[in-house]
Amino acid sequence: MSMRHHKEAIIALADGKYWRGRLVGFEGKACGEVVFNTAMSGYQEILTDPSYTYQILTFTTPHIGNIGVNTDDIESSKVHIAGLVCREFCYHPSNFRATSTLHDYLVTNQVTGIEHIDTRELVLHIRDHGAQMAVIASGGFEPDDLIDEAKSLKSMDGLDLAKQVCCNQSYVWSQDQWRINQGYIEISDASSHPHVVVLDFGIKYNILRLLVSVGFRVTVLPGTSSARDILSHSPDCLFLSNGPGDPAAVSYAIEATKTLLGKLPIFGICLGHQILGLAIGLETYKLKFGHRGGNHPVRNLLNGKTEITVQNHGFAVRNDNNVKGVAISHVNLNDNTVEGLLLPESKAFSVQYHPESSPGPRDASNLFSEFYRMTVKK
Repeated sequence: MSMRHHKEAIIALADGKYWRGRLVGFEGKACGEVVFNTAMSGYQEILTDPSYTYQILTFTTPHIGNIGVNTDDIESSKVHIAGLVCREFCYHPSNFRATSTLHDYLVTNQVTGIEHIDTRELVLHIRDHGAQMAVIASGGFEPDDLIDEAKSLKSMDGLDLAKQVCCNQSYVWSQDQWRINQGYIEISDASSHPHVVVLDFGIKYNILRLLVSVGFRVTVLPGTSSARDILSHSPDCLFLSNGPGDPAAVSYAIEATKTLLGKLPIFGICLGHQILGLAIGLETYKLKFGHRGGNHPVRNLLNGKTEITVQNHGFAVRNDNNVKGVAISHVNLNDNTVEGLLLPESKAFSVQYHPESSPGPRDASNLFSEFYRMTVKK
């Protein structure tokens, strides 16, 4: 093993807490909000999820990197986390699909990480004191200097990060789901399919694949698109994607959604769910440490069933029974937060969690088919 893997690194939090460990990945500095994810698999999909922009991600599962990385299990064009924290990092993966090591992947994407710290202690600290700003660095920095730097960082409140990760121009998506020994299938002709316009605030690839899979023709537009821009593409329905940052700061999308509500069927996921909530007059607020992982129980109030879901959000929609025409369709069984909205008269609905999985359980993947049926139903 190269000696560079043994360089010391420090992670320092804005409240003065810090840990010493070993550098992994790119030799540099990572700045962002430190959060944790409880998923036990799928780290490559997690690292490439744009919703993790400006966040230092702590994995609670103790062993990261053991299956390497490949060219298929990605949710965007690059790694989006600001930094990585784990208990033990694997430099020599064993998996028939691996094309690279996670270490090399982080170096290529210039992402700094730290291992060999007590991640259990860090996670418990975040749970007790809340997600907060942090810095990872190597190369002789003093903890007090890094703590001061962490204190100076902008918090997530009020940050519009969707503009940083959304596409710059529209494009057509035709890729279907991955199949073993076949890879991803391209749909050659979807001209007769119902047309969904996707507003990109940091879209995950698997959401687009599932929209194609259930029968949609998919066009992706920048999240900054106006209602007029959206309607110029003659859509049959509108999808509001996931994404990073404070939903209340994405005012342009809230206005576009408000204008189109009732004119087009609408489905929102994660940030899209929050944008729909804000468009109908609900409020959003920051959670103490967020929900991130592949094992969160959610109760579907429409059928009484419990689904195990993938989650990745630091904000939530505030429950308010005074808004007419909206029903709470799903609740989180861990803390009773709002996980779904239903607007029957407007043909709109949303969920806070991620039914597209990737990674995680597929308990709620039927929502894409429900959106298709809602769109084609006369």
